[in-house]
Amino acid sequence: MARLPTPAWVIAVSLLLLLGGCASRPVNPPLAHADPATGYRYTTRPHYSTTNENLVILAFSGGGTRAAAFSYGVLEFLRNTEVVGPRGIKSRLLDHVGVVTGVSGGSFTALAYGLYGDKLFDDYEQRFLKRDVQGEITFRTLNPAYWPSLWSGGWGRSELAADLYDEILFNGATFGDLNRGQGPFIIASATDISTGARLPFTQTTFDVLCSDLNGVRLSRAAAASSAVPVVLTPVTLNNYGGNCGYVPPDWVKPFIDAADPPRPAARATRHLKEEAELGDSVNRPYIHVVDGGVSDNLGMRAVLDALELMEALHLVGQPTPLDHTRRIVVFVVNSLSTPKTAWDKSESSPGTLQILVKATGVPIDHYSYEATELLKDSQARWHSMRQVRQSSAFKANKDAAVATTLRTPDATIYAIDVSFAQLADKAELAYLNELPTSFSLPPEAVDRLRAAAGKIILASPDFQRLLRDVGARIVAEPVQIQPSAP
Repeated sequence: MARLPTPAWVIAVSLLLLLGGCASRPVNPPLAHADPATGYRYTTRPHYSTTNENLVILAFSGGGTRAAAFSYGVLEFLRNTEVVGPRGIKSRLLDHVGVVTGVSGGSFTALAYGLYGDKLFDDYEQRFLKRDVQGEITFRTLNPAYWPSLWSGGWGRSELAADLYDEILFNGATFGDLNRGQGPFIIASATDISTGARLPFTQTTFDVLCSDLNGVRLSRAAAASSAVPVVLTPVTLNNYGGNCGYVPPDWVKPFIDAADPPRPAARATRHLKEEAELGDSVNRPYIHVVDGGVSDNLGMRAVLDALELMEALHLVGQPTPLDHTRRIVVFVVNSLSTPKTAWDKSESSPGTLQILVKATGVPIDHYSYEATELLKDSQARWHSMRQVRQSSAFKANKDAAVATTLRTPDATIYAIDVSFAQLADKAELAYLNELPTSFSLPPEAVDRLRAAAGKIILASPDFQRLLRDVGARIVAEPVQIQPSAP
C-alpha cells in the first residue's frame, strides 16, 4: 500500500513548533546597587525643582481606547491653550505638567507622551487611537505562527500584545529612554495579582525588587497595566529583592516601622508596607501583575498617597517637596462610561461572562468616584486650615499643640474633574456613555472623545479659578473637532 504524502499544513505547523518551542518571556534585568540619586524617579526629573511653585498632575484612567483617546484630548487642550502670566510671559499649559499617571488604556497615552513629547501629536491617532488594536491581537492569537510561543511556559497573550504595542507605537523604547528625556514623570501602574497591591513602574519600586527599570520596555509596562484578567495573561517580573543593598529612605521609616504612624497617611502607609514586602525574593522570586485598573482605575492612588505622605511629614515637622509648592493642579481624567443593560427587563439572569465583567467593574468604578472625592476633601481641608492660620485669633494663640494640629501644607489644590458627567450636552453624554471598553473604536468616536475633553476642562469651575488665581488668561482656545455626519 502506497504511503500518502504528509499534507503541507502539517509540515508547516511542525516546523513552527520546532522553531518556536523555545520561546521565553522577556526578563527584567537585575540591579547591582540601588542608588536613590539615579534611575527613573520623580526626584531625578527636570520638573522636580526646589524653586518650582506649581505642580501640575494629570491622572489618566483606564478604559481601553476610550481612555486613551479622552486622555489624548486633554493633552491636545493643554497644548493648544496658551496662558499669559502676570509678567506677560506666554506659555502653554502643557509645559507646566510635571507628573502624568496612567492605568490600563490611559497608560498608553501617558507613556507615549513621555517618550515622544510634542511629536506624539503628529501620528498618535493613526498609529494607535484609530487602529483596530484589539482585532490585531485577536488575529495573532489565532495565527498558527504565534502558537508555539503562546504554548510555551512563560510567554502568554500579554507578551504577544506587548510585542504588538512595540511594533505599532513604542519602537523598542525602554524606561532608559524616558530617563534620558526631558519630559514629565510618567507613572504607569499595574496590580500585583497575589496581594492586590498597586505596582507602579518607577525605579523607586524597582529598587525594592533590585531590578533595573531602565532595561524594561515601555510596551511591557503598557501590557502589564492593561492586562485585563481572564482576557489577557499576567505579566511576570523577576524579583531579585535583597541583593542590591537597598534600604528605605529615612523619611519612609516612621511610616513603616511605627505601630501608630503619623496621620493622615493611612493609605500611603499601607502602600509603603506592601511595597516593602516586594523585597522578599526568597518567598516571592516572581511577581505576577495584571491590569492597573484592578487596584486603581483612575491612576489616583499615587497622587493621594503622595499628598497624604507630604501632609503627614509636614505635620511632624519634616521637610517635603511641598515646602516650596504654592499650587497643586490635578486633572482627574476619568473616562468611566456606564452603558445601559436590559437585564432587569428579562426574567432570565445574565450569563456568567457578563456577570464576571460587571462584578469586576462595579467596585472599581465606585472607588473611582471615592478617589475624586478624597482629593476634594484634601482640597477643602487644606484650604480651611490655611484660613484658620491666617486669622488674627490663630496668630494671637501661642499654644504649640494647637499650631501642630492645624499644620497642613500651604499649597492650594485645584481638583479639575474631567469626566463625561460634567458635559452639559446630554446627547453627547449619552453617546460617550455607551462606548465600550475595548481597544477598537470608530474614528468618529475617537474624535468626539478628544473634543469632549477640551469642552469639559474649559467649563470647569476649578479650572477657571486657577486661571484667575494665577492672573492668566486664555489666548488661543483649542481647535474644535466636529464629529462626522451620521
